Amino acid sequence: MLELSILGFLYETPLHGYELRKRITALTGHVRPVGESTLYPAIKRLEKAGLLVRETRPGPAAAPRQVLTLTPAGRDELRRRLADAEGPEVTDENRWFTLLAFLRHLDDPAAQAVVLRRRLAFLEEPASFFYDDDRPLRAEELDDPFRHGILTVARATTQAELAWLRTTLNGLENA
Repeated sequence: MLELSILGFLYETPLHGYELRKRITALTGHVRPVGESTLYPAIKRLEKAGLLVRETRPGPAAAPRQVLTLTPAGRDELRRRLADAEGPEVTDENRWFTLLAFLRHLDDPAAQAVVLRRRLAFLEEPASFFYDDDRPLRAEELDDPFRHGILTVARATTQAELAWLRTTLNGLENA
């Protein structure tokens, strides 16, 4: 998801590494803080793959900055990753939010709808954090107030997301 974030933010505008790191941290930092030891190797991989380029530009002070710009291949790669998202990209909430932050860059509403339908299908499957053998437990079946709370909050979040997904899909499919 780090590479998706890099591609997504650079799709919007060229950035230097520090600014890119701040934006990624604002998006995912509460869950997965981004350190320089993680960010810069990912940037180098993307650069080596021809998905972004570095350019030295004057900084606001005396020191020049290395500004990162997405190449046309990088733009295509971002759109490919968005369109092909499935599995953990649509089932893991943190990955999903990262994907969702950049889904607007997938220009085709039908392609956006396909991705949203994958998330919708996942959310419509009965699930729980707690089970009795193979049967998912509901909040009302738990005596533990903390586990009850987890399931109550998860249900409310899921219901809100389902409503948003259905409304958004209706808009995309009727556009």
